[in-house]
Amino acid sequence: MTRQPVLVIAAGGTGGHMFPAQALAEVMLRKGWRVKLSTDARGARYTGGFPHTVEIEEVASATFARGGALAKLAAPFRILGGVISTMMKFRRERPEVVVGFGGYPSIPAIGAAYLMKLPRMIHEQNGVLGRVNEKFAKRVDAVACGTWPTALPEGVEGVHTGNPVRGAVLERAGSGYIPPGDYPMSVLVIGGSQGARVLSDTVPGAIAALPEGIRRNIRVSHQARDEDFDRVTAFYNEAGIAADVQPFFQDVPARMSEAQLVISRSGASSVADISVIGRPSILIPFAAATADHQTANARGLVDAGAAILIPESKLSVETLAQQMTSILANPDGAAQMARAALSVGMPDATEQLVALVEMLASKEE
Repeated sequence: MTRQPVLVIAAGGTGGHMFPAQALAEVMLRKGWRVKLSTDARGARYTGGFPHTVEIEEVASATFARGGALAKLAAPFRILGGVISTMMKFRRERPEVVVGFGGYPSIPAIGAAYLMKLPRMIHEQNGVLGRVNEKFAKRVDAVACGTWPTALPEGVEGVHTGNPVRGAVLERAGSGYIPPGDYPMSVLVIGGSQGARVLSDTVPGAIAALPEGIRRNIRVSHQARDEDFDRVTAFYNEAGIAADVQPFFQDVPARMSEAQLVISRSGASSVADISVIGRPSILIPFAAATADHQTANARGLVDAGAAILIPESKLSVETLAQQMTSILANPDGAAQMARAALSVGMPDATEQLVALVEMLASKEE
């Protein structure tokens, strides 16, 4: 009986790292591989969506960014302990390939793979490398980039794979776009978990300020944080605007496919969804994002003519209303933006990652 090839996926405890990791795990399991996920206690809380056959291993990890002086002093020792224990596991059962998706919990597995000269790669979701991926970029066999272009260290060549999207998004890839007109139109407002307040501060007022011929047709789906929910709902009600306000939409792909316009932060997964489904968008990068990576994430859609970017520092009710009007009053331009979004979408991102894993595995044989 031939031994099943083993893939170790290492990822930190945020959705941005875990989601593409999950997409890769699902396909590799179908291809007959054994898949192990290496993460820390924080990351283990985000594993509910992974197939039950993925073996989850918790490792000792630490961050230099959080905690007091003692925690920062202890961090290198915790990380070293994680690397050593991971090397011992790898000696018992040597993985064919190790893939890191970023975050501090990916250090032990990628570090062990580097020291043991195992085939290894990293995937970066954003247009700027995260701290951990930046450290390993010159110490891996391949750097897969979800956003293009990605700023890389000198001498490092990236492979543009795109960011994997959920099955529910793929089901609506390239779904037909109905340009704006004198009939009910949908606007989807999604803010991500961080910094969505600025959208709740400006979007309702901007919609109220639209020309009456456009405003009367608008139906809004607005994702607002719990603490903003009451005031956003009250504003839409008082302005007579039809709005569905929720802290979280379970059906974002369905709402996006029905939207004439998407107003969003430019997190990597939101940008990937918008480009795969193909919708005009107004993107407002999260100003506090590390190394301003959300502005880098938006670049592909903006350069293609698929999105309008408004920096948070320039965002106002008046500016947003003007940009919304420029799209919703121009059906031909909006349809062109939708086509342009599709031109930068990569619905086959997971397959591209799989191909890289298989290529690294074949080199090992």
